[in-house]
Amino acid sequence: MPSKVILEKKQGMVEELAGKLQNAVSGVLVNYQGITVEDDTKMRKALREAGVEYTVIKNSITGRACEQVGYGDMKQYLEGMTALAISANDPIAPAKILKEYADKVESFEIKAGFIDGGVVDAATVLELANIPGREVLIGRLLGSIQSPLYGLAFGLQAIIDKEGGVAEDEAPAAETAEA
Repeated sequence: MPSKVILEKKQGMVEELAGKLQNAVSGVLVNYQGITVEDDTKMRKALREAGVEYTVIKNSITGRACEQVGYGDMKQYLEGMTALAISANDPIAPAKILKEYADKVESFEIKAGFIDGGVVDAATVLELANIPGREVLIGRLLGSIQSPLYGLAFGLQAIIDKEGGVAEDEAPAAETAEA
C-alpha cells in the first residue's frame, strides 16, 4: 500500500492537471510510441511556440483529472503510452501540430481530444486540424466583405468612363447651386 506522502503527491498531481484541463480551450490525447528523439524535440518546440503544454502523465492520474472536470469519456482512450497536449488559448493549435507528426510517424497516433467542454474522437480532432488558421480565416472574411464593394466601385467607374465623366456644363451648375 502506498504511503501517505505518495498518495498526497499523486492527489496534488491530479488537482494540478484538473486545473489545467478546466482552464484549457482544447486538448489532444496521443499515443507517442515510436517517435524519435529528434522528432519529439521538434514537436515539443513547435507546441511550446504555439502556447501548447505537452506532457506525459500516468494514465491513472490523467483519468482521475478528466473525471474531475467532466471529461470522463476520455478514460476509454487512456491505454498504452499516452501524452496530453493542452492549449489555453488556441483551440486548433494542438490538433494541427500533432497531426503533422502523426502523418510523419506511423506509430504516433491521435487518440482523442476535447474542445468546448466535450470529448471528441480522433476523426473530429483530425477535422479540426484541417481547419485553416485564424489569420487565413480572417483574410477570407475580409476578402468576401471587400469583394462586393470593389465590384460596385469598378461598376460605377465603368459607367463614368463610358459617359465621359462629368459634363463640363453640369459642373458649374452644381457649384452655383451650392453658393
